Amino acid sequence: MVNAQSQHEVVVNAIQDMISKGNLGPGDRLPVESDLAAQFGVSRGSLREGVRALVAMGVLETRQGSGTVVTSLDPQLLLQPLVFWASLQGGPSALNVHIARRALEVESAGLAAASISPDEVARLAGLLDEAEPHVADRDHEQALALDHAFHLGIARSTGNPIIAALLDVLGQPTVRSPLWQSVNRSGRLESSHHEHRLILETLRRGDPVAARAAMYSHLTQVLSHLQDAAALGGSAACPSPDPTPRS
Repeated sequence: MVNAQSQHEVVVNAIQDMISKGNLGPGDRLPVESDLAAQFGVSRGSLREGVRALVAMGVLETRQGSGTVVTSLDPQLLLQPLVFWASLQGGPSALNVHIARRALEVESAGLAAASISPDEVARLAGLLDEAEPHVADRDHEQALALDHAFHLGIARSTGNPIIAALLDVLGQPTVRSPLWQSVNRSGRLESSHHEHRLILETLRRGDPVAARAAMYSHLTQVLSHLQDAAALGGSAACPSPDPTPRS
C-alpha cells in the first residue's frame, strides 16, 4: 500500500519531471487539481502536500486569481534554501564553505575579466568608493554588505547566472558569521578593501590570469585569518591553503 509520504514524493517527482521534459514551463499554470491527482494516482491531500513542498522549494508559486503556477525557475530563486544550510555551518565547516566559495570566486574573476564592460567596471568601482568611509570608520556591517555586493557584482559580470546564484548563496551567510566578523574586527577590513582595489584593476585591464591570481590571493589571505580565528576559538584546523593556481 502506498503511504502518504510516498504519495507526496510521487507528486514532487512527477511535477519536476513535467517541468524538466518541457510539459510545464515558467509561468504555466498547473492542471486542475482533480485531473492532476488522477494522473499521478494520488489523493488530493497528497497532491496539495506535494505542491506545498514545491512552493517551499521555489519551483511553484500560488498567485491570487491565477492558481498555482511554475515560477521563473531562476537559479537564484531555486538555490535560496541553501542559504539556510550555509548559515548553519560553523567552525571547520564554515572554513570549508569558504574554500568552496574561493574555488568559484577565482573562476568568476577570470571569466569576468574576459567579458566585463566599462559600465560594470564603473559600478564595481562605485561600490568600493562607497565602502571607503565605512572601512575607515570601522563600520563593519556596511563594509561587509558592500564586500558581498562587490563579489556578487563580479560574479554577475561573468554572464553566468549559476555562478552568480551560487556565490550569492555562499557569500550571504559568511559575511554575517561571527567568525568572519571577528576577523574583520582584527584589522582585516582595511587589507581586504585594498585587495578589492587590486582585483578591480585586473578587471579593468581585462587580464583573466591576473584576475584569478588576485582573487585567489585575496581569499587565501582571508582563509588564513579565518583559520587563526577558528583556532583561537578552539575549532579544529581546516586544510591549509594550497599554492596559487597557474593559468
